[in-house]
Amino acid sequence: MQNIVALAAMVAVVVLLVWSGVRAWQTKNSLLKWCGVVLAALPAIALSGVSALMAAGIVRQHSRSAPVPYLEVGATPERIARGKAVADSFCAGCHSNSGVLSGGGDVGRDLPLPIGSFVPANLTPAGALKHWSDGQIFRAIRNGVDARGRWLAIMSFTNAGRLSDEDTHAVIAYIRSLPASGVQTPEPPDRFSLLGLAMLGAGLLPDAKPVFTGVIIAPPKGPTARYGRYLLSYQDCRECHGKDLAGGVPGQLPPLGPDLGVVREWSQAQFIATMRTGVDPNGHRLSEQMPWRPIGRMDDDELAAIYQYLVGLTRS
Repeated sequence: MQNIVALAAMVAVVVLLVWSGVRAWQTKNSLLKWCGVVLAALPAIALSGVSALMAAGIVRQHSRSAPVPYLEVGATPERIARGKAVADSFCAGCHSNSGVLSGGGDVGRDLPLPIGSFVPANLTPAGALKHWSDGQIFRAIRNGVDARGRWLAIMSFTNAGRLSDEDTHAVIAYIRSLPASGVQTPEPPDRFSLLGLAMLGAGLLPDAKPVFTGVIIAPPKGPTARYGRYLLSYQDCRECHGKDLAGGVPGQLPPLGPDLGVVREWSQAQFIATMRTGVDPNGHRLSEQMPWRPIGRMDDDELAAIYQYLVGLTRS
């Protein structure tokens, strides 16, 4: 609502500038006429361009939609345990600032440009999810749309939607089992700034992952490259380390990650130790922007699977 008011104010200023330019054109003094027209036209053109980009950004912000699947997740002990494992190694990276999935800090503060405020929600019953259906939670994870049909921008930028159907069900079961903790996240959790809206309208922000309504099945769990590929499909390693994991590209919105080809120089035990301690075999401490802590909560088979996948990568 605030952005719409700001857009309306900018349009009003443009109208005022155009009116001022018309009045200046009617002046008989040539110097005053042309000075007045130029002084009114330049900011009017600039503001018109910004207003158009903001309007396009608002349209894009409200254009995402996805169906809510009919879903009732059975909460078995095995499913809850698997959901906890996924949440601890993935969801907690954003949604656990001071407690178990009780909400995170503003992700927008870690971005190189002030494009807005994006607060990972409290997923415990102290938050809004206690009023959501299982299908609505599934849609939020899979397609980045909340129970009210609003676009969850950061969720849709991540690869959370590539979790298998069963792992997503497990996360839902685990969330339902949590005790209430923390406070409800302020509404709305995602708020684009004026700059963010303009960049969104100009296509300068990452594209949201496409809406997907099919079925995703994970391969059998084990210390294999195939399972490692699945794990990295939903972890957001490629957002920082590049699509082929050969290193990020300068100027990208997420933090710049190094080439993960370095893992080939490590043993499997060294890789697992690095993910558990945050210190690599050369004594280099991993950046705090790297979510090594939640990734390090994976069990040995999962970390071994990631290692096997990374050392088997080929570069074109």
